[in-house]
Amino acid sequence: MRAVSVVGVGLTQWGKRRDVSLAELMVESAMKAFADTKSLTPQDVEALYIGNAQAERFQEQAHPANVTAEYLGMSPRVVARVEMACSSGSVGVRNAFFAIASGQVDSALVLGVEKMCNVSSAEAMRNLCLVEDLTWESFHGMIPPSGFALIASRYMHEYGVTQEQLAKIAVKNHRNGAKNPIAQFRKEITVEDVLNSPMVAHPLNLLDCSPISDGSAAVILAPAKQARKYNDTPVDIIGSGQFMEPSCNCSNMESLTTWRALVNAAKDAYSMAKLSPSDLDIVETHDCFTIAELIEYEDLGLCKKGEGPALVDSGETEIGGRIPVNPSGGLKSKGHPVGATGVAQIAEVSEQLRGECGPRQVDGATVGMTQNLSGFATHHVCHILRRQN
Repeated sequence: MRAVSVVGVGLTQWGKRRDVSLAELMVESAMKAFADTKSLTPQDVEALYIGNAQAERFQEQAHPANVTAEYLGMSPRVVARVEMACSSGSVGVRNAFFAIASGQVDSALVLGVEKMCNVSSAEAMRNLCLVEDLTWESFHGMIPPSGFALIASRYMHEYGVTQEQLAKIAVKNHRNGAKNPIAQFRKEITVEDVLNSPMVAHPLNLLDCSPISDGSAAVILAPAKQARKYNDTPVDIIGSGQFMEPSCNCSNMESLTTWRALVNAAKDAYSMAKLSPSDLDIVETHDCFTIAELIEYEDLGLCKKGEGPALVDSGETEIGGRIPVNPSGGLKSKGHPVGATGVAQIAEVSEQLRGECGPRQVDGATVGMTQNLSGFATHHVCHILRRQN
């Protein structure tokens, strides 16, 4: 199996992007990724993967991969739209990774995109509720905010985390996002701001929750042995793992506070990379709600089970700490256009390992990890990246 590298990355501004269509948004990130390479053009790329969750619902546009190929002037040998809700983008990266590793193609463009702000917030939530089992969970009120609130309540019962500790995660990520030029929210907040924001579903307040966003991200992958032909500072993908629970419903999970699918996806990624959590310099996690980031600390092995709150209090997940988490601002501050999130995580870690993140740069970072989930934490994808020597 061939080694695979990231040789180009591109990100659009995230937020409300009513100035462009869905396809135009993807072209924007794609052309930035091509400009990040030495010489690649859309016509050079052999495979195109589009991570997109709900173009039909939000934009009334089906077949986004083929539409975008036309806009880019591409005629790829392989083209596919990947739909795995909030983890669509990272599954697209994983598919492209294995297509190159197996020798099927020698280059791939992965785009993640979602335009969610053209509809009302109520309609957006209705669309997102379709991710869960409509008959057995969504219909009965088990929707994203209430589902993660249930997880937070159970974690509080088992391990004693406070709302103040959860709020510190949001504060950290907004502090990081304030330094990220593409972030949707570039304003720092306080613990008091989080605690005084409107209650969404106890114990989660509005500022514990990631926003509805528009945005697109792009990465270009190539065989590692050819990578320096396209970029002077390539980043290798050295580990990949994907796992899901037996059901997409949280009511069938063994535990709400230990996500077996994440533990297994991370285990596979560490095994492929031949590394352990102590080798990581930076992590981008799926902080759709503050409680999610807390549990991800533990299930990724950054600390032991139940020690997430202490890790928050220690400041070790801050930029400059032992293991910085979400220096991009995460979903909480950067935004969460669901199909784009996983690709954007790969782009952020790649830029960090290349030393290109300015005021949010993690000094000396050489190894990073991304973690992307969908559903009620029932499906997870992890990647480990390392700066090429």
